[in-house]
Formats: sequence, C-alpha cells, structure tokens
Amino acid sequence: MPDAAARFMAFDWGARRCGVAVGNALTHSATPQPTIAAQGQARWQQIGARIAAWQPDALVVGVPFHPDGAEHENTRRARRFARQLRGRFGLPVHEVDERYSTTEAHALRARDADAAAAAIILEQFLRSEI
Repeated sequence: MPDAAARFMAFDWGARRCGVAVGNALTHSATPQPTIAAQGQARWQQIGARIAAWQPDALVVGVPFHPDGAEHENTRRARRFARQLRGRFGLPVHEVDERYSTTEAHALRARDADAAAAAIILEQFLRSEI
C-alpha cells in the first residue's frame, strides 16, 4: 500500500489521444490535465515532460474491456502502453478496468472527455487500492 502522500498520474490510453490526470492518496481525488493529442515519439516526449513536472510515485493506466469482461484489441494495446510506461520511466504502473469511464465523462458533460476519463480512472484506483 502506498503512503498517504503518494502522488499518481493516470492515463486513458487511446490511439489518437491520451487523457491525463493527476491525484494523490491523501485526498483520494484526481484533477484532469490537458489531453495529449500526439502520437509516436512526440507522445512519449509529452508524457515524459508531464512525469518530470509532476514527479508521480506511480502511474495508473485504464484498460478497456467489453461489457462482459472479455478482452479486445484495445485491451491489448492499453496493456502494451502500460508495459512501455514501466520500461521507459521505471515507475510502478497499475492497471484499472476502465469500462464506462468515457461514457461517465460524457454524462458529466466534460469539456475534455479523455482527461475526465483519466480522472475517473484514477479516482476509481484511489478508492479501491488505497
């Protein structure tokens, strides 16, 4: 279990956009950050800059599943992204079932649904793991 002051950064992975949120174990809350709309090396540079700026203790990645819990292609892609984060940045990476996080973000009328989904994913993690 992380200490009460642990900081986290969460990602709602997508092929075109990557939602980002930050939060901490003390408040069990998350704040959406601007979504990363770059791909390839530019995406990794932006992620690296965010990690350097926020200095999280661990990362959280939303992993999508079908409503019945079955895996699909994006499940595998999100898990690959999680492994790449772990390898590139050397931080612990936690995976969270993110079914319906984007739907919930849209229901909340979020301006940036990807960032809001990342915050929902992070808050779900903070409630369940800490």
